[in-house]
Amino acid sequence: MDRQKENNSKVGKVYLIGAGPGEPGLITMRGRYLLEKAEVVVYDYLASSKLLRYVPEDAQLVYAGKRGGVKHTHTQEEINQMLVDFAKEGKIVIRLKGGDPFIFGRGGEEVETLSANDVDFEVVPGVTSATAAATYAGIPITHRGYTASVAFLTGHEDPTKPDSNIDWSKIATGIGTIVVYMGIKNLPTIVKNLIDNGRSADTPVAVVRWASTTKQRSVVGTLTTIADIVQQADIKPPALIVIGEVVNLRDKIDWFEKRPLFNKRIVVTRTRDQASELVAGLEEAGASCYECSTINIKPVESYEVLDSELDRINEYHWILFTSLNGVKYFFNQLYSRGMDSRDLKGPDIGVVGKSTADLLLSYGINADLIPPTFTGEGLAESLLDQGVEGRNVLLPRAKSAREILPETLRGAGARVTVAPVYQNVPPQGRKDELRSELESGEVDMVTFTSSSTVRNFITMVDAKDQEELLDLMKDVKIAAIGPITAKTVTDSGLQVDIQPEEYTIPAMVTSIIDFFTSDS
Repeated sequence: MDRQKENNSKVGKVYLIGAGPGEPGLITMRGRYLLEKAEVVVYDYLASSKLLRYVPEDAQLVYAGKRGGVKHTHTQEEINQMLVDFAKEGKIVIRLKGGDPFIFGRGGEEVETLSANDVDFEVVPGVTSATAAATYAGIPITHRGYTASVAFLTGHEDPTKPDSNIDWSKIATGIGTIVVYMGIKNLPTIVKNLIDNGRSADTPVAVVRWASTTKQRSVVGTLTTIADIVQQADIKPPALIVIGEVVNLRDKIDWFEKRPLFNKRIVVTRTRDQASELVAGLEEAGASCYECSTINIKPVESYEVLDSELDRINEYHWILFTSLNGVKYFFNQLYSRGMDSRDLKGPDIGVVGKSTADLLLSYGINADLIPPTFTGEGLAESLLDQGVEGRNVLLPRAKSAREILPETLRGAGARVTVAPVYQNVPPQGRKDELRSELESGEVDMVTFTSSSTVRNFITMVDAKDQEELLDLMKDVKIAAIGPITAKTVTDSGLQVDIQPEEYTIPAMVTSIIDFFTSDS
């Protein structure tokens, strides 16, 4: 009740934020900062859903997308009123709009309504789709050697207006580069208007769909040919049309669509919070990543074992970490007891690989041992070289894991205590979505970064038998980060196509790029 009164006393405000053309990294720093403060987000079809990751978990999300040829979720009038109503409830409201709010984004209409209702607002500009489409297609919309003028037009004017306010007789020959928004449906009419009003029929034209995203697709022609080319290529909205001699420069400076993994669809099965490095590396090379976490990491039900060992941590000679999650959940429990890295000054610390060492360093500890081979076997071998007989070894790890490391060390005379700190359970849901991806025939590769990702992936695919599994994966390449993961893949009856020599995420990305760009 008190909280309700407090909320009612707050002064709401609406922020119109340009989300950019589709690539989430193109949002402004101001836009991202405000998303992190949002209580309500009203977002468009063209705003990247990845931007919603910046929004607080308890924020209310309202989809207000509008697509040509599809019944709108909300009318523009409903959206306008929605913004007013949320603000008058005392909410911080984000209106997330594709491109720039004031360039064919109806932002002007929305702030007019806000102003008329005495609602405070701010407008945050965004990268407009016109410049983004041209840039990502390798076309400078202005160039000293070609033109010093550019015009932005809408190919879909307000249908309630009695007449068009585009003066084609002046636009056709008076402007160097013309960029048309929302013009695919009316492309034949646009082309005819330009040619009829004096523009050369041989003028180069580019049409760019889903500019700046991994789904981008571009076609090039002339005013005479472009309508047929677009129809034959089945180019549909959202797409922009770039008209002018600058289109000829695309052959020289097209950079985005020439990236090595462009148009490759790759399924990333790592846990969501650990997938970012792999996804970033693949998308930087042009891939379209479908993030499907096949692992759901949770704390164990009891930390009794670890707690008892932490009470006598100075008796240990070694603490060994074989995964990122082992490090994370070990330190979570350490901190919960009022302890920190200073309490680990006695034992030496060994890790399975460089990524684990890097995470450990973020907790203020340098690893004393990183094996040359990043596997449990490699870690065991490196420890045996140093001698472990009579040594006390603490192994914080998953509740269920391979026994090769502790058994090898025990066989050499070490006293090993396994302390479960996390458990790996298959995530619920998304099975239908994953199967749909595979059945679409558009998946080029699936990546696996641990044996658990393989086993849980197969569980989620839910094939009725081995034949169905092989059929779903028949045209899909598989990348495994190391030999243990690769063996789990082959034990499942599938084939590994890529395994990097170094068992790290950067090496895996490099191997995938090499695989798709090799001549063989």
